[in-house]
Amino acid sequence: MPEISLLHDVLDSAAERWPDRPAVSRLGSTATYAELRDASLRLAAWLHSEGVSRGRRLVISLPPSPLVPALVFAASRVGAVYTVLHEQVVGAPLEHVLGDCEPTLVVADGASVLDTVRALGINAVTAPQAQARAFPVPAAPAHSAQMLPAPLAVDPLSLIYTSGTTSAPKAVVSTHQQAVFAAQAIQQVLDYRADDVVYCPLPLSFDYGLYQLFLGALSGSHIVLGSAAEAGPALLRNLLESGATVLPAVPSVAESLAWLLKRASRRPALRLVTNTGAALSTETLNALRAAIPELKGQVMFGLTECKRATIMPPDGDLLRPGSCGLPLPGTEVFTVDEEGNRLPAGEIGEITVRGPNVMSGYWRRPELNQQKFPLRDGLFPELRTGDYGRLDEDGYLYFSGRRDDLYKERGFRVSATEVEAAAHRIPEVASAAVLPPSGKKSALLAVVTDLEPQAVLERMQEQIEEYKIPRRCVVLETLPLSRNGKVDRKALAALLEDRARSSTTVC
Repeated sequence: MPEISLLHDVLDSAAERWPDRPAVSRLGSTATYAELRDASLRLAAWLHSEGVSRGRRLVISLPPSPLVPALVFAASRVGAVYTVLHEQVVGAPLEHVLGDCEPTLVVADGASVLDTVRALGINAVTAPQAQARAFPVPAAPAHSAQMLPAPLAVDPLSLIYTSGTTSAPKAVVSTHQQAVFAAQAIQQVLDYRADDVVYCPLPLSFDYGLYQLFLGALSGSHIVLGSAAEAGPALLRNLLESGATVLPAVPSVAESLAWLLKRASRRPALRLVTNTGAALSTETLNALRAAIPELKGQVMFGLTECKRATIMPPDGDLLRPGSCGLPLPGTEVFTVDEEGNRLPAGEIGEITVRGPNVMSGYWRRPELNQQKFPLRDGLFPELRTGDYGRLDEDGYLYFSGRRDDLYKERGFRVSATEVEAAAHRIPEVASAAVLPPSGKKSALLAVVTDLEPQAVLERMQEQIEEYKIPRRCVVLETLPLSRNGKVDRKALAALLEDRARSSTTVC
């Protein structure tokens, strides 16, 4: 087997081993591994002719389809740096990305995106035009990429824009070797199989979603692309129709599936569910196990800056409740105090990551790079995550909260994550989120439940120390979610402000 050092080597190896096996599907459109490789070769030759070469940037703004991975692997072949955007990124956020990364070419589907791109004088190609070059009908021979300048493993591969909270989104730079290492290390632990069908409801703009394509190519599994819009009953139907055996989930997806399975007569053939992005409650995971006895769960901790930091062994949460696992093979995870000194087991500090999975830095943000990568004695760069937690004596990580997740209430330091986990332990609560104190307003707990707000607060006393329980609680039909399926706290705060203006009672 040829050495895998560049991202497209992952696809070429898969096409050599499993040429006729389905690689990726979406709405009845399927590409085998050989077809996906050939499509990426055709697109690489075309990109090069359009001036997309080593170090240049390619922006992809498309709904999920086999065309997206074909473009990603094509960019890898020519040494270009790709950015995958959610197709709903429009207006000012889109203009920010385009001005920040200065792409040579944008491949997009949507009049508003194309209009913005062309108004800025950037070369744009529509999805049908790119599709015709990638998957021509009738099929045409694939162009050779051997004459193109080959990228190095240390060359930048991708810019992944992280969500902006108090400032504009910033781009995480990953090289070929970082992406390949991360994908191989994750696959070593998760062990996707050649006969697996992975149903991915996550957007490909979310690195958790995008990396499913890389894990699929490493294992030979079949990636079926879904959509966040296909939630509710459509989620269960898609799992059944696709024959899915693996589900990469965020809490909102897992909670939705657990609710659906309570009322369903048929069960999907899932053998594995994974989770990252936010903490998944033990109650939700146990509900899934109860409904699908063969199912194993693996919870993870990660962030865009290192893709994945820790992963639990299958069902490891049953032995170590609250833990999010061990460091990836070949990496190191530890906690530090305010001065950067390593802390012993059991002490809460800032979670810090070292290893080949850690990003190169932020695109054009030197001040952030100095903050995130402080040097110890001039050596050994470390990624300070801004998240807090502790490790036990065996090296398992326990997540306490994010820097902006910790707040003081009644003189005590409280973690919103811990409070949300306690609320999830109330069987009648389907979903929960905490808004930290703001100005003169105390912390607020928002829940999806049939219980009354006061009843939720009273039941919380069975789950957590009384001083940690928010004084205010509101019941909602649903919690607003981001494009990645996480609770959108900015949207939640705005929703509650609107309700307050309408004199809705919050107790």
